[in-house]
Amino acid sequence: MTRKLYIRPIAFAESPQSEEGEAVRLGGAMVWANRFALIVREGGRIVSRHRIAAADMPAALAALPADLGAEAEAQWANLRKVHAPLQCGARTIRLDQPQVMGILNMTPDSFSDGGEFLDNPQVAGGHAAVMLEAGAAIVDVGGESTRPGAAAVWEGDELRRVEPMVERLAAMGAAISVDTRRPAVMEATLAAGAHIINDVSALRYDPRSIELAAASNVPVVLMHAPGMADDLHSNGDYTDVVLDVFDWLAARRAEVTAAGVTPENVILDPGIGFGKSVAENLALMNALPLFHALGQPLLVGASRKRMIGALSGEASPHQRLGGSIMLAIKAVEAGAHIVRVHDVPETIQAVRVWRGLRDAALTDFSQMRG
Repeated sequence: MTRKLYIRPIAFAESPQSEEGEAVRLGGAMVWANRFALIVREGGRIVSRHRIAAADMPAALAALPADLGAEAEAQWANLRKVHAPLQCGARTIRLDQPQVMGILNMTPDSFSDGGEFLDNPQVAGGHAAVMLEAGAAIVDVGGESTRPGAAAVWEGDELRRVEPMVERLAAMGAAISVDTRRPAVMEATLAAGAHIINDVSALRYDPRSIELAAASNVPVVLMHAPGMADDLHSNGDYTDVVLDVFDWLAARRAEVTAAGVTPENVILDPGIGFGKSVAENLALMNALPLFHALGQPLLVGASRKRMIGALSGEASPHQRLGGSIMLAIKAVEAGAHIVRVHDVPETIQAVRVWRGLRDAALTDFSQMRG
């Protein structure tokens, strides 16, 4: 059986000086880890787990058998990798600090705000302006609901919903992501001024999508979803949801880059809420730091998801602000580079306070005195 290795950060520091330099900056974000779990899995079963301090990791990796050593070295380098900014037209999105992506659903049946903006371009444009003024780095425009049980949308209808809003946002100078799995929509909206492809099917829905993504040379978000075709929520059968999703994203990233997508353009999303139980979603949120070992920027979208309702007396989507902010900050504390949210001003306020606390820790040199 093939053995697989994983390096999972398990202990964190407010700043590197608090650990006298013996901490690793995760993914170039404002997060430092000082202890790690070195995990080996064989045949789907974890066969060993050792806790290693950051300072001891080189020696621990050197002692690994040959079949694990190369992967271990790659993951260790990936954990410390600093990611280049995203270039979105005239806008530069830095990834050395957490960024907020605002959601703009141009759909009649989104679980959260379906129909609110579809037939009201002025209202939709105003909402986008509010998100941008609040500090959203990116606006993510979608024309198809991907909630469980949602009906598929004809690509002509999807394009009719999103293209005018992309043009409007482009005129506003926004950095624009398009949430779609259809290459015709990708192509048309990129021509209309979009900058990022955000595909919940990870470019699997249509084989032409990979070729288009490669030719376009734009950032592409690959999200984990267990299902195929029109039911991305099916087949959610996991041995270990955290490690299974990690392996899936690693394999999909390899397939996409082998097909011509530039590795530096790949952003990974663990797919919170897609084909996963509440317990599995919670496990993924707690394990987010592990995904830095894949060596790509991380996007996390947990805003208003069903897990929040399940943990709060079945609160409706519009009553999930507190839980959404909690999950966004959990992602930021794990070093997620982008959080995708509905409630932009409130989330940005929370992120700015978090950033202030982290800046204060970084400049608190009293930690270095005895």
